Amino acid sequence: MSLQLKGVGKTIGADTHIFPTDLELEPGTFNTLLGTTLAGKTTLMQLMAGLEIPTQGEIWFDGKNVTGTAVQSRNVSMVYQQFINYPMLSVFENIASPLRVGRYPRQEIKRRVGEIAELLRISPMLNRKPSELSGGQQQRCAMARALVKESDLILLDEPLANLDFKLREELRDELPKLFAERECVVVYATTEPSEALLLGGQTAAMHEGRIVQFGVSSEIYETPNTLKSAQVFSEPPINLVNVVKRGTKIHLGEATKWTAPKGIPNFVDGEYIFAIRPHHVTPTRPSTTAAIIYGIVDVAELSGSESIIHFQAHDRPWISLSHGVHPFAAGTKAKLYADVVNGLYFTPNGQLVTS
Repeated sequence: MSLQLKGVGKTIGADTHIFPTDLELEPGTFNTLLGTTLAGKTTLMQLMAGLEIPTQGEIWFDGKNVTGTAVQSRNVSMVYQQFINYPMLSVFENIASPLRVGRYPRQEIKRRVGEIAELLRISPMLNRKPSELSGGQQQRCAMARALVKESDLILLDEPLANLDFKLREELRDELPKLFAERECVVVYATTEPSEALLLGGQTAAMHEGRIVQFGVSSEIYETPNTLKSAQVFSEPPINLVNVVKRGTKIHLGEATKWTAPKGIPNFVDGEYIFAIRPHHVTPTRPSTTAAIIYGIVDVAELSGSESIIHFQAHDRPWISLSHGVHPFAAGTKAKLYADVVNGLYFTPNGQLVTS
């Protein structure tokens, strides 16, 4: 029951919402669409579901061309960030509604509703109406209704965004396990790189209507094949600076340099883009190979458990993210350390330089 997008695109008037896209998702897989707001995640999911019709390309599911097939004729479930429930039905009946449409036996409905309600911590609320629930509880009800039905395709559009922190953490752990035994295709949309990593599985990094990279989530994070993939998969934003390789050294400006990485073919002398994530730029020296970066502090954000320092260095904005409290006054000169062995090098046109 694989889902295949073959050159699928979507335009509305002169605006392109999804550029021609090829993608194949296998049954039993957990897949994340990662990108900022307006990257095209929701539109792509609506195309997958049949809620939108592509203006080009084809959508195949289970070996059949379903392009243009109405969503009512597909075995699809979708959960949005904004919860949608039937206001006149109890929570139990909201969750049970797709099973009743499918004419499941009464005891099977009771069992399934009970199990999913327990998972989503809403068992005590089954006899209430949605209006009697908090926003987070209503979202859990909407999620339960989508998950109780054994759909071939399950689409989750930022479903945890309106839940409290503790429940979000619990469900991030539980969701992949919930689908582990099902032979369905799961697609989960998020703006948070950390969420994509925690959920595991595969990630499609999206930017302005394009999938810029697709693969195992941890592998894309560690070795993004383009600068754009690295930017999509970094929060806070990845630090970028122009460097020059001369011989065995990488030069950042006139005063800062470090040894060039070894074993990289075609790593010839010349200009490159050096990218390093904020948690590898810290106020304390992580290793003897770390490069010293002097900068002027814009602002320091202290949460008690970590410090985020925004500063200017080498004519570029930088971000440092570190554990502990590291107070810096705005406008002062700060000495920070870049753990350059954890940096990435890209060609001027944004391609990763690899070994």
